[in-house]
Amino acid sequence: MSDPNAPNPPDGVEPNADARASAEGADDQNAALRAQLDEVSRQRDDYLEQLRRSQADFLNFQKRSRSQAEADRAYAVAPLANDLLAVIDNFERAIDAARQSGSEAIITGLDMVHRQLLEALAKHGVEPIPALDQPFDPNVHEALMQQPDADRPEGTVVAELNRGYRLHDRVLRPSRVAVSVKP
Repeated sequence: MSDPNAPNPPDGVEPNADARASAEGADDQNAALRAQLDEVSRQRDDYLEQLRRSQADFLNFQKRSRSQAEADRAYAVAPLANDLLAVIDNFERAIDAARQSGSEAIITGLDMVHRQLLEALAKHGVEPIPALDQPFDPNVHEALMQQPDADRPEGTVVAELNRGYRLHDRVLRPSRVAVSVKP
């Protein structure tokens, strides 16, 4: 039913054309808003992914930094320990010389000082590397010579020419050794 008081539309124009044009404009506007919303949502997702990656990278950085700091602390004594190894070698030579001369008082004193020095290094993780009668291990031993030996299996350390030391799990200096070979 049409309203008798409503104005008549102009000739050639459909009565619902304005409503249809208005609806098409609203649909175009809605489509543009949806496209804009989709773009903003995509950007949001990209930024969220970047944030998550940045957080993961930062956590990994923190773990690496902590691990490196712990390693730095654990191995900070390495330069001092390396310098003291020459002192220990000379101490051991002095003890051997005192034993050959037979001076018991000097030997006792040197043994005490030597033991104290090794204990002080052990407090900081510096330990001698066992070598004598051990299988040769190129990771901790340096073979300087070979000795024929029928009593020991081939590849066994038969003499320790210079004691090796490690700091925690790292070799400060390998043991310099003589290794058995079959005669």
